[in-house]
Amino acid sequence: MKHLLATLDRLDDFDEVIDVRTPLEFADDHVPGAINAPVLSNEERVVVGTLYRQVSPLEASRVGAALVARNIAAHLDTTFADRRQGWRPLIYCWRGGMRSGSMTTMFNMIGWRARQLDGGYKTYRSSTLEALDRLPAALRYIVLAGPTGSGKTRLLNALAQAGAQTLDLERLASHRGSLLGAWAGVPQPSQKGFDTLLAQDLRAFDPSRPVFVEAESRKIGAVALPAALLAAMHASPCIEVRSTREDRAAFLLQDYARLFDDPESLKAQLRRMIGLHSRERVGGWQALVDQGLRVELARELIDWHYDPAYARSCHAHFAQLPQALRLDFRPNDADVVEQARALLAGLEAARAAS
Repeated sequence: MKHLLATLDRLDDFDEVIDVRTPLEFADDHVPGAINAPVLSNEERVVVGTLYRQVSPLEASRVGAALVARNIAAHLDTTFADRRQGWRPLIYCWRGGMRSGSMTTMFNMIGWRARQLDGGYKTYRSSTLEALDRLPAALRYIVLAGPTGSGKTRLLNALAQAGAQTLDLERLASHRGSLLGAWAGVPQPSQKGFDTLLAQDLRAFDPSRPVFVEAESRKIGAVALPAALLAAMHASPCIEVRSTREDRAAFLLQDYARLFDDPESLKAQLRRMIGLHSRERVGGWQALVDQGLRVELARELIDWHYDPAYARSCHAHFAQLPQALRLDFRPNDADVVEQARALLAGLEAARAAS
């Protein structure tokens, strides 16, 4: 079987990557671009595992082999019915065992040039963690700091459109980062899934060019940033993004429009702030929701929640923030990309002059 094994550095040699683990395992995390063709369903894997523990390894293997054979046959009649002669798939399971080995053997008997990932997903996961520990220190960052509502994410997107390298951690995490930052109807990835997306982005960056990234806390919603990336960001040069109070309130009304459109959900999220703020203050904010006073609520959150939190967090962690370039940004204007281009031109001129 050794001649049917392939290593992670050969991923680009294959036409397709196939994850044969259960749908639940696949949803938790998978090799980017892989398709899921499970040889055991979620329920079947539980059955086999129970037989192994409660009856015998032999009985578990017999039942498991029968289930795997039937599921591979079903995939051959459906998922892979149109694959051409000479097709080269890479197949993996949890650690390169029976599940991926069975499909690899069957595919090669058919005449396809299938290979099994040596060590399976477990090896891929180890490579992801190694990348998250090693790559952050190899890159140069420029951190966009500034209080909530100043438009840092909009500026980050504009910088990307202007040709800069950007790392959008909130996009990867499917969360805006603040207590009210959940994306409506969009679940966050698992921690493993977030790690995979982040490692994929870090591998793609050109180390000779800076990477713009928004200042974040240790956690974005439910997912945590790797320690090496946080350390690199905390030590990096900063740009402090500043917007007027009115612009920030207007921006928050746009950014959190769906929250305001669901008053009961918004009030429930505000209730989670009790402990950070008094019951009386949070109750006052909930009353503003009931009265439909959106602008007033946005201003209250800016003054009593977001700005104090920014002062506590960013100034405590980002060492170069006191020397930051101050950028007056207009996040609600139509020329945000032009503003980003002007910023890049100014940074390039300063670099050339130094």
